Amino acid sequence: MEVATGDDVRLGVLDVGSNTVHLLVVDAHHGAAPRSAYSYKTELRLAEFLRDDGSIGEEGVSALTGFVGEAATIAEQVGAEEMLAFATSAVREATNGDEVLRSVRASTGVDLEVLSGADEARLTFLAVRRWFGWSSGRLLVLDIGGGSLEVAIGNTEEPGAAFSLPLGAGRLTREFLQDDPPSASAVKRLRKHVRHRLADEAAVLDVTGDASHVVGTSKTFKQLARLTGAAPSSAGPYVQRQLRRDALAEWIPRLGKMTAKERGDLPGISVGRAPQLLAGAIVAELVMAAVDAETLEICPWALREGVILRRLDWMGG
Repeated sequence: MEVATGDDVRLGVLDVGSNTVHLLVVDAHHGAAPRSAYSYKTELRLAEFLRDDGSIGEEGVSALTGFVGEAATIAEQVGAEEMLAFATSAVREATNGDEVLRSVRASTGVDLEVLSGADEARLTFLAVRRWFGWSSGRLLVLDIGGGSLEVAIGNTEEPGAAFSLPLGAGRLTREFLQDDPPSASAVKRLRKHVRHRLADEAAVLDVTGDASHVVGTSKTFKQLARLTGAAPSSAGPYVQRQLRRDALAEWIPRLGKMTAKERGDLPGISVGRAPQLLAGAIVAELVMAAVDAETLEICPWALREGVILRRLDWMGG
């Protein structure tokens, strides 16, 4: 574990996603890149605890509360001066989301901020802009999470357009790809659903044209890029990585014939993400087609870094 310098502030960032709950502790100060000091996470898969009425079941609330409590204790032990805790689509869309937040707060003292889909897109865009810098021009940023797809585009640090679609890899896997491996007809239905959903947003997606760079962030795009030939994570964050749509299209039929276990044996694919890899690949291919992107660049920074940068900007202001 690294030790913060006198000019640094040590921040704990707790990200409650649909797949993973992740505590990241960083040392940072305004105007500099945050440096990771500690990381602790679990694949809680909160969305899988959803009941038929859209509420998160007691088992899910208990698991979430337990991990948040552990994360708060660890953050304090490693010297975090402040905790930035937020939740995304799984809590945002749950019919008992407010109840879940109250339960977490009462048991752990941690206040989770529920981010809207548009806020997710904006904060991710901020992180990507800071990573690539002003020379990258007009950026189009795509992020496939467990519950949603975020899209943002703009010339500055504040995107001109930012929105979220219910096309997350975990969500679509649960809704369409329940067999392992899935049937050809199920894959066909999924592709049709994604195409129709993107077509419904055609007017919105039209504003994504003329981007200087198209960028993908987070695990789904990173793992798909590795699958299609990008450098492994061991090569470090500064190695340029890309995802080509033609290479991805060649992989999708192969992924459709594999079991989740077989996908988990592929290079760069985590066992936990393997079940939803096919759905993520289909969304990636079709959204790249919808925005007319043959290639996208992979950014190592995403939502967590955007939350950190926003907080540092407030401190610096």
